[in-house]
Amino acid sequence: MKRRILCLGLCLACVSGLAHAADWPAPIQRLADQGVTVIKKIDAPEGMTGYAAKAGQRPVALYLTPDGKHVIIGTLLDENGKNLSRAPLMGIADVKPGLPKDAWQQLERSAWIADGPADAARTVYVITDPNCPYCHRFFESARPWVAAGRVQLRHIPVGVIRPSSPGKAAALLAAKNPTQAYREHERTYASGGIAPMDDVPAKLKDKITANGALMKSLGIRGTPGIVYKNADGELQVFQGAARNKKLVEILGPKPE
Repeated sequence: MKRRILCLGLCLACVSGLAHAADWPAPIQRLADQGVTVIKKIDAPEGMTGYAAKAGQRPVALYLTPDGKHVIIGTLLDENGKNLSRAPLMGIADVKPGLPKDAWQQLERSAWIADGPADAARTVYVITDPNCPYCHRFFESARPWVAAGRVQLRHIPVGVIRPSSPGKAAALLAAKNPTQAYREHERTYASGGIAPMDDVPAKLKDKITANGALMKSLGIRGTPGIVYKNADGELQVFQGAARNKKLVEILGPKPE
């Protein structure tokens, strides 16, 4: 798989390559010894070896580096933002993720910023980091639907990518007009967007922390984490910058 890749939500386990009396390579077995359930191998970029696993009830993808001494835990994206880890995990019943029964209600109660009319036919939640390029790409891609009044995006800011992310999330939520502030942030994204808040009040910190906890509880390991309802009213999660058919599935037919 000769693609330029990006791993989101990285947790690099630097473990030794000492011989280990087990079926899995030593770094993978070390995780298994710590309670991670390793299921089977999955596709990975050239030189790496991928594994589908479970950490508790949460599905995770593991990628063994070419030297066999390190393992990367996270979501693998290609140069187009396509999630390469999701399909292998969803195809294994043992690691198929589930959502809390009250997931939609939790999203409604979270600290979000409206983007689009309240009476839009569709509501889509987007867990987003202010520094996330794929979040910016999805924001831009969704403009025709929002402008036509067909979709209301509800952006749930988290601070996970860079040190400035929590401060930017706080500045967006604390703005006099959060919707206007969010759109201006996206308009100026290439030049850095909104300035981070230096001294974040405790209540605002709690909101951002709660948004991050919600992200984890939904099994979302990278941004954007898009939660929507399909044609049957069932909750769906997509991680990454949706494009083409997936964009239409999430937002509906494109306005003319």
